[in-house]
Amino acid sequence: VQLQASGGGLVQAGGSLRLSCAASGRAFSPYGMGWFRQAPGQEREFVAAITWSGGVPYSADSAKGRFTISRDNAKNMMYLQMNSLKVEDTAVYYCAAVRRVTLLRNGANYDSWGQGTQVTVSS
Repeated sequence: VQLQASGGGLVQAGGSLRLSCAASGRAFSPYGMGWFRQAPGQEREFVAAITWSGGVPYSADSAKGRFTISRDNAKNMMYLQMNSLKVEDTAVYYCAAVRRVTLLRNGANYDSWGQGTQVTVSS
């Protein structure tokens, strides 16, 4: 499975961005996919995840009410709509996928990772 994240960029605080993650590979059918982020000097942290079949979303507290995760099974795409962005949202955002049933909030459980896309929020 190959994952390609895109959609990052520079935005002012309060603005919006939509991240996309394109998945490719034979018979792509994960249990779930997720978004994680890592700011300079900090550990990677969970942002949001979604089960592939049922579309059940999970979000970190920092994302609730501002970020919306979605997926398009037919296109093998996952999205993260980010609104009301804050300076502290600045990080490299990674998408990931996992084949087996697992806790989606834990990045260590994921099988495949994309290359990351930079999100920079200015004040």
